[in-house]
Amino acid sequence: MMNYFYGLLNLSFWGYVIVILVMTHVTVVSITLYLHRSATHRALELHPIMQHFFRFWLWISTGANTKEWVSVHRKHHATCETESDPHSPQIYGLKKVVTQGYELYHKEALNAETLQRYGQDTPDDWMERHVYFAHPVLGISLMFVLDLIFFGVPGITVWALQMMAMPFLAAGMINGVGHYFGYRNFETPDVSQNIMPWGILAGGEELHNNHHAFAASAKLSVKPWEFDIGWFYIRILQAFGLAKPRRVVPKLELLPSKTDIDVSTLKALVLHRFQVLKQYGESVIAPIVKREMLKDKAHPQLWAKALAWLSSDEQRIDASSQKKLQILLSGCNELNIAYQFKIRLQGIWTKAVANNAELVQQLKLWCLEAEQTGIQTLRQFSRQLCHLSAPIE
Repeated sequence: MMNYFYGLLNLSFWGYVIVILVMTHVTVVSITLYLHRSATHRALELHPIMQHFFRFWLWISTGANTKEWVSVHRKHHATCETESDPHSPQIYGLKKVVTQGYELYHKEALNAETLQRYGQDTPDDWMERHVYFAHPVLGISLMFVLDLIFFGVPGITVWALQMMAMPFLAAGMINGVGHYFGYRNFETPDVSQNIMPWGILAGGEELHNNHHAFAASAKLSVKPWEFDIGWFYIRILQAFGLAKPRRVVPKLELLPSKTDIDVSTLKALVLHRFQVLKQYGESVIAPIVKREMLKDKAHPQLWAKALAWLSSDEQRIDASSQKKLQILLSGCNELNIAYQFKIRLQGIWTKAVANNAELVQQLKLWCLEAEQTGIQTLRQFSRQLCHLSAPIE
């Protein structure tokens, strides 16, 4: 018999806690698997049954629809850390993104140009047009009614916590903290961070730097000690024929027997450019900086900052830091050469107008001239590039 105060289920306190955790986690999984990995980046193919379940659940648990979410997130990737980025803490400040992330998202979702440009290939069936997109408030209102029926008066609290969870976890933590604090596996042009190596609370999205390095990968973990619970769910769904990963982080292959620069080398360089850039910083630049730091014991903090500047993308260094960096480079010819070679190497994979043959020739020239510098760490790095290999499609 129904207790009108406690609803059909009449749960204990811990029962409500478990219900809230489970329901918000289902929402997290719906966002990361369906909206993010499948609809936005096309890294995951989901069975229609799962697609419809995720769309319906997101409608009643968040009021979100696919086109708006996908459009805003694609624009974030296309304009990351610029004035056009919908929710960059580097532009708006961390506090604003964490506390008002949903408002920033909602403002951009009302931008018709954003929806037109970035919302291509999203569901446009009857349910999307006449229910999910047309009546977002109806969805969360339906959840409110269901919470009242099953949980009674405490269902109001259950519903309120459901509504608060996603703006905090997705808009606040991932979009805010994920571009401010953490660690980086890859030197991407943005400032994305892996918040922690175990992606559980936010469905694996905590591994945000990994995602920005390989946005089209259905798996967000790349290191042996990292855990992506979203990938764990994908493998379970895959076992039942309900999901199929389209792409994962490509494996970097080093073939000792391979000594020539060719198209395979070029492809591997482009695919793993962020990993190569980080290795360049660690194996070529860092030894020179550490040696100079020992010579100049009066400015150890400055040299420590210089190591970070020299290892990051040039566009991410502010004007003041650029001036300090130029002073250090002018005082150390070997470091200046290593830094200029790094910029040249980056230029090879950013020249989209050049064909493969031209880029291969540029890479060969880069390696040849790197050998002639006489800088041992740079010569070793250039020889290692020759061993890079990737399958030619």
